[in-house]
Amino acid sequence: MARRWTNNLTPADATPRALFLNRRQLIAGAAAGAGLVAARPALASGDDLKPNSWDEITSYNNYYEFGTGKSDPAANAHRLTTSPWSIRIDGMVDRPGDYALPDILAKMDIEDRIYRFRCVEAWSMVIPWQGFELADLLDLAGVQDGARYVAFETVLRPKEMPGVRYPVLDWPYREGLRIDEALHPLAIMATGIYGKPMPNQNGAPIRLVVPWKYGFKSIKSVVRITLTDKEPFASWNKYNPREYGFYSNVNPNVDHPRWSQATERRIGGGLFSARQSTLMFNGYEDEVAVLYEGMDLAKDF
Repeated sequence: MARRWTNNLTPADATPRALFLNRRQLIAGAAAGAGLVAARPALASGDDLKPNSWDEITSYNNYYEFGTGKSDPAANAHRLTTSPWSIRIDGMVDRPGDYALPDILAKMDIEDRIYRFRCVEAWSMVIPWQGFELADLLDLAGVQDGARYVAFETVLRPKEMPGVRYPVLDWPYREGLRIDEALHPLAIMATGIYGKPMPNQNGAPIRLVVPWKYGFKSIKSVVRITLTDKEPFASWNKYNPREYGFYSNVNPNVDHPRWSQATERRIGGGLFSARQSTLMFNGYEDEVAVLYEGMDLAKDF
């Protein structure tokens, strides 16, 4: 089955590299403006892709194993040992085992993929990833008939991950996709950003990227992939199923219980920049809507 995807974004849409590592100026700007009464910002075009920066992509992160603040991962993730690295692939596969990352990469076609990234917290970026289709990795292991879901697990190393001393979630971090989602050509295993190896705070050395879902579905630093016939444990969904659905597709028509998802704040646009309308499936509706035909996307959120 052909699984190639045609990108509709260009390098001009990506977060500029100069901004990609340091969010301190953004924090300072926010602090300076904290005492001001801000009017509701105007909405920008729903597909107005202002370039961000390298600094922002690598310093404005959620990676709770290294702390709950947006700058904590950049400050703490250097502790993570990323070589050697392997991924255990097990469950309903023909060739289970521990796959060394260099052996995996030798068999994969690494591609450039410029994707929108939409966080459940209503901020967004555009990120130029390098990686390969998840379907190719699953083909390597041989998916058995009857497998309906793919479960993922993040590395857990308490000595290297200061955030796991706090019971924010049930560690290790886990996520899951339905098998047809995992086999979709937009779903990739990313190994780099801007042509450089994946920074630790962004999920080195290899992470999942599912661009039509909220960012927490794109699990970082993957060490285990399990094929199963049962819906897998998903950390945020189990922590609070009312707020974080198993599917977590980007949907401007279904609000988070504590905020609207109709608009988003593009990182790098400045404190008082106009918000923009959030696109259904984060702008990938033409590619992925068929996966959810017949589903109630307000109920199966």
